[in-house]
Amino acid sequence: MMKFLLKYVVELTGNRYSSLFLKSFAQSRLSKPLIRPFAKTYSINLDEAEYPIGHYQSLHDFFTRRLNEQVHTIDESVHTLVSPADALLSDMGPISEKQTFYIKDQLYFLDEMLGSKENAKSYENGFFLILYLSPRDYHRFHYPITGQLTKRYALGEKSYPVNTLGTRYGQSPFSTNYRVISELTSTFGKLAMIKIGALNINSIQLTHSGSEFNKGEELGYFSFGSTILLLVEPNRSFKPLLKANTTVRVGQPIGEWADYSL
Repeated sequence: MMKFLLKYVVELTGNRYSSLFLKSFAQSRLSKPLIRPFAKTYSINLDEAEYPIGHYQSLHDFFTRRLNEQVHTIDESVHTLVSPADALLSDMGPISEKQTFYIKDQLYFLDEMLGSKENAKSYENGFFLILYLSPRDYHRFHYPITGQLTKRYALGEKSYPVNTLGTRYGQSPFSTNYRVISELTSTFGKLAMIKIGALNINSIQLTHSGSEFNKGEELGYFSFGSTILLLVEPNRSFKPLLKANTTVRVGQPIGEWADYSL
């Protein structure tokens, strides 16, 4: 019961007004007594947090906590794509020539996801990877490559859950939810990093505003539940390094461009 209630607070609800109420509560000092039950319920390793648990003044503060510098090791290899988040690598695969791909047995249209057929064209025949952040996870996200930001834009208004029920019963949540798309370029070409808000509240906060970045640099955080979709443009040398349903951490290699000469 406790786990259900805590999950309800950090992932919000399908109703905009109750979500606004829960957001205000989670960000207020009134939610501070829930921090320890939350950490216990989700078996969060408190030794990894940047500060002792008593430092955090609200559930939101704790939920968006930074971790200490020793937790994440960033793979510095030029040819690797690393995980941008502590998450479940829930699905991956090739993007079909018809600009559609499957997520949890549902068909999604790439042009709807990216806002236009023109935006989607770069990723036809490329590769996608989906990372789902659960309530127990560290909710800050980082750049998965070193490179330059070429475009950033937001799409979507209404949001549905991005958990199993949401993807099953929501109206194509990955292509209708509020989302922020960052298009990145590196030595190996283009990559789209799509941050998808979970419910009603647009909970994506960006902390990096520069046009250049290094692999592993913090880009922002999710205030509440969340998912990240990575799209890699076609490149015959790119291959995933892990299988679906693998737990990953920031900086861990999840793919690579095998042609090191590029």
